[in-house]
Amino acid sequence: MNRKTQNAKKAISKRSPVLSRGVFAALQRLGVWRAGAKFGVAVSGGADSVALLLLFLELKETARADAQMEIAPMEIAVVHFNHQLRGAAADTDEAFVRQLAARHGVEFHRAVADVGEAAKRAKRNVEDTGRRERYAFFARLVEEGRVDWVATAHTMDDQAETVLAHLLRGTGLAGLGGIHPISGGIVRPILHVRRAELRQYLKRRKQTWREDATNRDTSKTRARIRAKLIPLLEKRFQAEVVAHLATLAEQAREDEELLDAAAASKLASTLDESRDTLRIRLDDLVGRATPKALRGRMVRKIVKACKGRDGELGAQHVSGVLHLAERGENGKSLELPGGVEVRREKNALSFHSAPETQRAVTSGGASEARRKSSAAIEYAQKVLLNAGEATVSIPSLRCVFRFRAIDWLGERSETRRTLAALDCAKLREPLVLRNWRPGDRLQPAGHSGVYKLKRLLNKKGISRWDRNGWPVLTSDDVIVWVRGFPVAAGFAASEKTRSGLVIDEEPL
Repeated sequence: MNRKTQNAKKAISKRSPVLSRGVFAALQRLGVWRAGAKFGVAVSGGADSVALLLLFLELKETARADAQMEIAPMEIAVVHFNHQLRGAAADTDEAFVRQLAARHGVEFHRAVADVGEAAKRAKRNVEDTGRRERYAFFARLVEEGRVDWVATAHTMDDQAETVLAHLLRGTGLAGLGGIHPISGGIVRPILHVRRAELRQYLKRRKQTWREDATNRDTSKTRARIRAKLIPLLEKRFQAEVVAHLATLAEQAREDEELLDAAAASKLASTLDESRDTLRIRLDDLVGRATPKALRGRMVRKIVKACKGRDGELGAQHVSGVLHLAERGENGKSLELPGGVEVRREKNALSFHSAPETQRAVTSGGASEARRKSSAAIEYAQKVLLNAGEATVSIPSLRCVFRFRAIDWLGERSETRRTLAALDCAKLREPLVLRNWRPGDRLQPAGHSGVYKLKRLLNKKGISRWDRNGWPVLTSDDVIVWVRGFPVAAGFAASEKTRSGLVIDEEPL
C-alpha cells in the first residue's frame, strides 16, 4: 500500500461521519477501493439511492479536504436507468436525478428501455426483465471503461426481504445467501445499513427524494413482505429479525462458497471431457465418497459448462439428473434447459451440448428439434483404392478413415497397432464404408458363430448414442470390418496373404 493510499484511509477513518465510514469500510472489505477509482452510483431517485450518492460524495470531500492528500481517492458518476413503466412519473424521476448530478458536478449516465415490451417479447415477468435490462446497462458502463464499478443501494432491509421471498418460494443454501455484496462489476456497500437510517440521514441533510408508488402495491409479493410480513415479525416475534436474516444470508454465502469450491475440486479430478461431451462416472457423482451436499452443485456446474443457449436450471431438473444417476435405466436420457441432453450410460452420465437442437428450436419448433437431434447418422461412400490408398472423410462422425494396401509379408508390423487387416485377394468390389444398420451381422475372426451387430455393440458397452453412425466396411454387400472389432472371419489376413488392407482412423 503506497503512502497516498494510507493517508486517504486515515483521513476517511478519522473525519467521515459514521455512515460514510461504514461505506468506506465495506469498499475496503470488498477489495474495490483504490485511489483514483471511478464509481458509478446507481440512483433511481428513491431515498436509498439518493442517500448512497451523498455518502459517496462525503467520502470524496473528506479525502480532498485533507491537507496530506494530493489526489482524490475516487471519482463519482451518477447512473440512471429509465424503465418506462410509470409514464410521466418515470420521466420526472429521471429529471430529478439529472438535476441532482448537475448540482453536485458529477457525470450523468442514463439509459432507457421499454421494459414492458421487452418482457412480452422474452415471455418473462416485468420485474425480472427490468432487473436484466438494468444490470446489462451497468455492465456496459464497466466494459466500456466509463466507470470501474457500479454501486447500488441495496440495504439490510432489502436483504431480509430477499431471504424471506426465497424461503416462501422454496430455496436451498444458495438462495438463503440472498443479495451478494459484490457480483461482476456491481458492488453493494450498504447491506449493513437499515432503510430507516438512510431516511433519517437524508432529513438531516435536508435532501428530498422521489417515492415510487409501485413500491406500495401489496398485490406484489415483495411489497407484501415489506409492508406486512416484516412489521408483523418485528412486532410479534423478534424485533431484530431483519438483522438476524441478514446474518443468516452472510453465513449461507460463506458455506455456499466452501461447498462450491469442494464441488469444483471434485469435478476437476473426476470429469472427463471429449469433443462436445462431458462424462462423469456414476460412482463419482452419487457414490458414497461424494457427499450429498456436493452432488447437485456438481450437476449445475457440468450443465453450465455444456449450455449452448439461455435456460434456467431449476431444482427439479437437478433432482431429475440425480435420479437418473441413482435409479435410472441405461439408455435413458433427459433434456435440460440451455440445449443440454444428459444420458445414462452403463456406468456413467454423459452431458451433451446441442447446437443443432438449438437452431432447430429457433426455426422449426421443439418436436422438429427432437426429431433432428435423434435422427440416425446415415452415409455410404465407395472406397476407391487409387495407387493402393484411399481416404474417406465422415464429417458427421468428425473423423477420417485411411485405407492402405500394403505388402503383407514385408509389413506385418504395421498391423500391431490396429485390429483392421484384411486380405486384399478376398475382397470384391464395390468396397463401401457405411453406417451400421439394424439386422447387420458379423462373424469376427476367431469366432465360430455369426452375431447380430447390435448384440456385439451392446456387449462391448457402446451406448445407443455412441453407436449412431457406427462405421462398417462392406465388400460386395458383405460386412468385412466393423470399427472396434476383429475383421470378419474368412477375410482376415493370414500367413498366406500377399497384400493386406490396413484401416486407420484419425480425428477430422
